[in-house]
Amino acid sequence: MAAAPSDLRKKRKIAVLGSRSVGKSSLVVRYVEDAFVDSYYPTIENIFQKTITYKGQPYDCDIIDTAGQDEYSILNSKHAIGIHGYVLVYSIASQNSFEMIQTVYDKILNYTGTESVPCVIVGQKSDLHVQRQVSEAEGKELAARLKCAWVETSARHNANVAKVFELMLQETEKGSQEGGPEPQPSKCYIM
Repeated sequence: MAAAPSDLRKKRKIAVLGSRSVGKSSLVVRYVEDAFVDSYYPTIENIFQKTITYKGQPYDCDIIDTAGQDEYSILNSKHAIGIHGYVLVYSIASQNSFEMIQTVYDKILNYTGTESVPCVIVGQKSDLHVQRQVSEAEGKELAARLKCAWVETSARHNANVAKVFELMLQETEKGSQEGGPEPQPSKCYIM
């Protein structure tokens, strides 16, 4: 079977958000480049491209690896406009990063003016089980409350990394099947 021409593929923009040092970049780099980055350099912002096949349909995905958020940083509006889905990452070894998920989610809803968004909540660094501060039950409960998918991952051990992005496409497609509007790119230009 021939691959779909790129102009026939669906395009998806996915923003990866969460507190500083939770492993957002490690997660994205492991998925896109199948490499694990052990050292930590604060991310400014990177955009990775990858074609992901979900249910036989290829999607050209822009995965936006953002700088870490904290309760004082303002979520950049470009992380809310034209985005199809959100991967919200916390570290299982940091209760504070877990508590930030609700704050970031609320900021996204404020920016988008919607009641919900396609979202996957990710408990990253599952290999640090000895340092665990956030239980699986807490992660699942938050995801159920926000009506999001949830998964725990380890970028270091490549555990459930691909599943994050499969769940993300599942969530975005669920939204479009329920009659949700397709996000449009911004038509604003700054001169």
